[in-house]
Amino acid sequence: MNSIHCLFTSHNTEMASQRRRHHYHHHNNNLFRLLLPVISAIFVLLFVLFLLLSILAPSPTDSDQLRHSTSHVSSTLIDDSNGVTVFRVPKDGGSLDRDIWSSRNAQYYHGCSDSSKKFAKAEDITCPNRYLAIAASGGLNQQRTGIVDAVVAARILNATLVIPKLDQKSFWKDASNFSEIFDVDWFISFLSKDVKIIKQLPKKGGKTLTTYNMRVPRKCNERCYQKRVLPVLLKRHVVQLSKFDYRLSNRLDTDLQKLRCRVNYHALSFTDPIHEMGEKLVQRMRLRSKHFIALHLRFEPDMLAFSGCYYGGGDKERKELGAIRKRWKTLHISNPDKERRHGKCPLTPLEVGLMLRALGYGSDVHIYVASGEVYGGEETLAPLKALFPHFHSKETIATKDELEPFSRFSSRMAALDFIVCDESDVFVTNNNGNMARILAGRRKYFGHKPTIRPNAKKLYRLFLNQTNTTWEVFASKVRSYQRGFMGEPNEVRPGRGEFHENPACCICEDTVLKAKNDSLPRKVGKGMEHTESKKDDIISDDQNDDDDELGFSDMDDDEDERGIPEKGLYDGTALDYDAVTTSEEPELEEMLSD
Repeated sequence: MNSIHCLFTSHNTEMASQRRRHHYHHHNNNLFRLLLPVISAIFVLLFVLFLLLSILAPSPTDSDQLRHSTSHVSSTLIDDSNGVTVFRVPKDGGSLDRDIWSSRNAQYYHGCSDSSKKFAKAEDITCPNRYLAIAASGGLNQQRTGIVDAVVAARILNATLVIPKLDQKSFWKDASNFSEIFDVDWFISFLSKDVKIIKQLPKKGGKTLTTYNMRVPRKCNERCYQKRVLPVLLKRHVVQLSKFDYRLSNRLDTDLQKLRCRVNYHALSFTDPIHEMGEKLVQRMRLRSKHFIALHLRFEPDMLAFSGCYYGGGDKERKELGAIRKRWKTLHISNPDKERRHGKCPLTPLEVGLMLRALGYGSDVHIYVASGEVYGGEETLAPLKALFPHFHSKETIATKDELEPFSRFSSRMAALDFIVCDESDVFVTNNNGNMARILAGRRKYFGHKPTIRPNAKKLYRLFLNQTNTTWEVFASKVRSYQRGFMGEPNEVRPGRGEFHENPACCICEDTVLKAKNDSLPRKVGKGMEHTESKKDDIISDDQNDDDDELGFSDMDDDEDERGIPEKGLYDGTALDYDAVTTSEEPELEEMLSD
């Protein structure tokens, strides 16, 4: 009975379970049929939204190229039309017919800035009761030009120079004085035969002499100083020239030009703490690699806003940089594309990386980067770091405690970068600002170490169409366009460009050594040219085009004297720099300093 009962109970339980399953599936089927129209409606709505977004989305030119470009680095770019690889960035720099770490024929050139016998001693020409003071402006390198030119101005006026005052209220807001950045005693002693220099004005009747403040036009020549400043100096005895940067003509007597070089390349020496820390940074880079590149990367928000250029960041970029740009009421940007086409925009970090790779520098190369706040931060730097993973800065190779004495002073931090960039095997910049120009001249004077400044006008078109070509064609064109922009001897005609970047009269050629070397049989290696130019160091075709000439063009002496405003460095319009000084906002040219 028990077994029959159990069997019956089991049968009933199974039947009940089947009924429950049938009811459950029947219920789910009914629920699905009810939800099906709702699900369909949702999918239709999402599809419509997708179509609308596709239509209303920004065009490729408005996409954020700074971020989008990250995915293209050290990998492959695909031609969407047929899926064929057309642009592959190699990890190495390829086999070239030149040494990427040295300039051709650099050994035949050397700095020569000694004065001639007709250049009288300071003690013989300095007049009593005639003192010249200057107030420099801008950041470290802009002020450096003012200091160099102040010594020459004092010599022209037969005056005693008072140690220059550094700008402590500019955009850079550094409270350092001259003696906290430069070795003041060395400065005075080294130049003692050229100009009498004192640390401070003397006192008369227990009171410091009163100064008369005035300003001279930009690019003022020797006659200009004698006509404008000398009469005032004779009457007032103490004159201070304010806003003193680029206030001396590029065209001067050779002995005065060589004095400029003695000041810039010998007398201006950083203080021991700055020099010692800078040398530590250089040594640490040398421990990492036999050779290294130093890159001065100007890509700060303020600098980009002032440039008036557009970098593909869409409405976000336009809004952010536009808000900064409103500080300058005199700055009118109407056509960003035109500025970029004319080569007046700094290269992006990615563009710098592609240029270096095309010039032969592989992913194993170590790079020291000197830069301020980069617009877009790490996302903007990512493409460059992908191309060159050995990426360093003073913050990564020095401890916080080591940098603490300098970190609160922008000029002292800039001085550390200056030392590393100066001693690097290759110096690269993405712009043509003050530091780039000064280091270009310095590296020519001390042996023509490679100094790469982008031919931005021609590279722009190449970068714009890079995905439509192969890497081999791209790299070949980069090397062609950069002829004349690599720091080679004689690549810029004497007298062209700003004197601080092209101190031609202070550089001499050892013709005897060169002739002796040219007479030796020349070995031609694999992949090298079998024929060479009659003159190894020629001015490139690019440099023969005035539009591609680096730096400012010189003005005529008459224009120097009248102080006609120069063309703006970026927007190509006449800017009255003196008029800008009344504004409380950062001055236009200060954004390009350092």
